[in-house]
Amino acid sequence: MHYQPHNYQTQATRFIETHPQAAILLGMGLGKTVITLTAIWNLLLDSFQVRRVLIIAPLRVARDTWPAEAAKWDHLAGLTIAIAVGTKTERLDALARNAMVTVINRENVPWLVKQLGSAWPFDMVVIDELSSFKNHRAQRFKALTTVRPNITRIVGLTGTPASNGLMDLWAEFRLLDEGKRLGRFISHYRNRWFTPDKRNGMQVFTYKPRPGAEDQIYAAIGAITLSMRTTDHLQLPELTVTTQSVTLDGREREVYERLRDEMVLDLDGQIVDAANSCSSPRERSTTNTAMSSRCTTGNSTRWKTS
Repeated sequence: MHYQPHNYQTQATRFIETHPQAAILLGMGLGKTVITLTAIWNLLLDSFQVRRVLIIAPLRVARDTWPAEAAKWDHLAGLTIAIAVGTKTERLDALARNAMVTVINRENVPWLVKQLGSAWPFDMVVIDELSSFKNHRAQRFKALTTVRPNITRIVGLTGTPASNGLMDLWAEFRLLDEGKRLGRFISHYRNRWFTPDKRNGMQVFTYKPRPGAEDQIYAAIGAITLSMRTTDHLQLPELTVTTQSVTLDGREREVYERLRDEMVLDLDGQIVDAANSCSSPRERSTTNTAMSSRCTTGNSTRWKTS
């Protein structure tokens, strides 16, 4: 498929290419995968600034989305990609391919770091869903931190960098810039921009931002951060609903209600998983699964049962 990038996609790709440390905060539907793969192709095969790339992603995204996107666009021809998921043997086989791009699920990051040791070959790392590294006590964070000095380019992708508050940002940006902007230690970050909130004597359970802290934190990370919202860049049509009436027999009704109540169904050996209430019949109607992520815009088919 021919790739004709929107202006914002070209801007995001260029941002990755010109920033060795980059936080790309993109809303859903803006095309973060093809944006990043385009930048990777340019850095690998055009400017030769990168030798090997590691992409860290959630399991399904690592296994399905990244390789599918790499194969989908004609401008990415020549980019070799290996998927290091599955059994240990499968992961080792993927590493042995010495592909330009290796994709691994985030749960296997500690294994990868231990397996490669001092022979770490990746000079560029992309973290798909950077917010999954917000816990500085997690093994994946600690493991990646140990090899961070060997990484010359790093990109963090997410649409929700601080879903639970500003405290989430420290670990994410500690990985990106090794503590240059928000401090090398979480205690320094807390002392500078937060005050204790809920506590029991000397034990502090939560912290709240100091006055003006939010603007100061955003200013501190602004030089390496590009943020784009879906509503600012995508012009989606108004919702059009087409209603189709369906009559269910007893067996079909039983299956339907099981999916409605449990949001997962074993149907003739195939697992049907409703990702959210938009794609399940929880309210006696379902949205076409192809449109399940667009609950309020675009074309939708609503199935009414009787």
